[in-house]
Amino acid sequence: MEASRINAIAAPTPSVFARRRFLGILTLDTQFPRLVGDIGNPASFAVPARSRVVRGARPELVVQSAAGQQEAGLLAPFLEAMHELEREGSAAITTSCGFLVLMQQELQARSTVPVVTSSLLLVPGLLESHRRVGVLTVSARHLDGEFLAAAGVPASRMSDVVVEGVDAAGEFAQVFLGNRRTMDFARAQRDVVEAAQRLAARAPDVTQLVLECTNMPPYVRAIEAATGLRCW
Repeated sequence: MEASRINAIAAPTPSVFARRRFLGILTLDTQFPRLVGDIGNPASFAVPARSRVVRGARPELVVQSAAGQQEAGLLAPFLEAMHELEREGSAAITTSCGFLVLMQQELQARSTVPVVTSSLLLVPGLLESHRRVGVLTVSARHLDGEFLAAAGVPASRMSDVVVEGVDAAGEFAQVFLGNRRTMDFARAQRDVVEAAQRLAARAPDVTQLVLECTNMPPYVRAIEAATGLRCW
């Protein structure tokens, strides 16, 4: 989730960051590459940013069913890391995985600053002005209605959210879900673009595409050029 996407949800005004405060980012415990545009790369933001690794929060523990994620007991370490960033002076806090939307209410309730766990929080607002909205995810088989409901999507609009995932056997999924140290950028980009093209073919009336995965923003220009969709 890039800075512009965070501001679109709930982030403080730029003047807050001008007072030497920073955007706090709760990142998963990973080793994969983080390109410019990826939320885990501080160079992705136009405001000061500081990451805090949540130890033990590996991709496979977060990108899974809602029940599985809750059973993994991740809330406590995320709360601890969040409070560390608050004490250091964070002006707002976000996370490095859209699947963490399940923690939105708990983290915000226990934070003194705005918390934006996921770009999925953009979906309800987009549905107010668009008949349908697309969501591109790293794992379509896991991103079900429980995550959309946690993001605030009304039950009456669930069918208006079109979800498409990258190829589970492709480079992108293998790098980010498999937590690999190296990546073939061209192949990963192709996986993401092809997934967006599948969504566009399935739902030609969709014009707005929310990127669930915070590792996808480096490919925004390629997605938009290939599909004409507006990425968030």
